[in-house]
Amino acid sequence: MIADTQVDADRIAVAVQAGRHVARLHSGRFGELATYLPGRRIPGVRIGLAEVSIGVVGIYPATVAEIARDVRTAVAITDRPVHVHILDMVMTTLVVPIVLVAPVGPSVSAVVATPSIHS
Repeated sequence: MIADTQVDADRIAVAVQAGRHVARLHSGRFGELATYLPGRRIPGVRIGLAEVSIGVVGIYPATVAEIARDVRTAVAITDRPVHVHILDMVMTTLVVPIVLVAPVGPSVSAVVATPSIHS
């Protein structure tokens, strides 16, 4: 869709991706959620004259309502409806290495261990 000159698709893309429940923007199965600008495309943000559509990948365990609320707040447009398409969900997990430190001396050294997965 061609961009509306009154709405900044770049600002919307940055604001939406900064949301705590959004992993990234998503342009849809066929790439239909996008804004076309001269020489480039902004995936996940479609700006029309009558509406704005945003496609995102949410972060579990956020609910659909929480994700949609965060996206609409980030978009901050009041003159037309904002449709939020949650096209996928991801889980984020943090793997932290375990570090065991022993006194370093002539016969003792530091040991670093990382979690291993055994099948």
